[in-house]
Amino acid sequence: MTSNIHIPEHCDHETFSSACLHDKVPPVVKTLVAAWKSGDCFEHVGPVPIPSHRAIIDIIYQVRQILFPGYFTRTKIYASNLEYYLGKETTELYERLTDEIIMAIRHDCRRTNQPCTQCEERGHRMALSFIESLPGISALLSTDIRATLAGDPATASSDEVIFCYPGLLATSIYRMAHELYLLQVPIIPRIMTEHAHSLTGIDIHPGASIGPGFFIDHGTGVVIGETTFIGSNVRLYQGVTLGALSLPKDAGKTLQHVKRHPTIEDDVIIYANTTILGGDTEIGARSVIGGNIWLTESVPSDTRVVLKRPELIYSGRKGGTS
Repeated sequence: MTSNIHIPEHCDHETFSSACLHDKVPPVVKTLVAAWKSGDCFEHVGPVPIPSHRAIIDIIYQVRQILFPGYFTRTKIYASNLEYYLGKETTELYERLTDEIIMAIRHDCRRTNQPCTQCEERGHRMALSFIESLPGISALLSTDIRATLAGDPATASSDEVIFCYPGLLATSIYRMAHELYLLQVPIIPRIMTEHAHSLTGIDIHPGASIGPGFFIDHGTGVVIGETTFIGSNVRLYQGVTLGALSLPKDAGKTLQHVKRHPTIEDDVIIYANTTILGGDTEIGARSVIGGNIWLTESVPSDTRVVLKRPELIYSGRKGGTS
């Protein structure tokens, strides 16, 4: 019986190997190295330590396990072992966070040619201060969850809010990052909130000040700038921007410590796709700002701001198709 299997004269692997262009890669590497040495491009090569992006993200999730015991763990937690569990997790968090803070301080002082800043001592002190802030963060998040339950008829379950709502996830990460920001920990707070931004589409600068009972509904596209002040029981919908007015080219230096973002007082509701800009702009308590509004001036308390109903034009054949 004759076989119809074709056996090539040369192996395909040999053919592909002969087409390989490995020798073209080294010249590109040399060009990259030359650019980095010239200072035109950014790199982080040398002995100066830098915090681990992955480690900081792991810290975020460990904090969530502490703040919401039993929700994000594989281990079953009972009342009888809760203190042991929280003690173990919190002690481990203190050690991991201390290491990352020390690296952040050391990197910052060497990058800016500062003299010794006692990074070890400060790292331990800052990490402990953060640990001491956890009960307060937990209490704030409880008010945020209650505000979500009160403001969203689509859910009646705190479990659903904690497990599923991007607004609470972004707010949770913001609240931990804000405490580190207040402690003047370099870079780590921003890594945290930008991680939340990448997951949820909600961009909250860790420097913003946000009171209790905060609720972001849906959330995608929300932007809250560094010097924003938000009071108690404020509700935002998707696409809301609390931002700065047009800035000069040198704003990165001249306006770094200037209030550039609005103040939102207590019990305000801001509906979808509204933009409020400027450090002098204040939205008074109990005001309601409708959707698709552009505001650069203050609004008194107890005010409702809405767009005039647009004129809609319908086109098409009367009576349907012929």
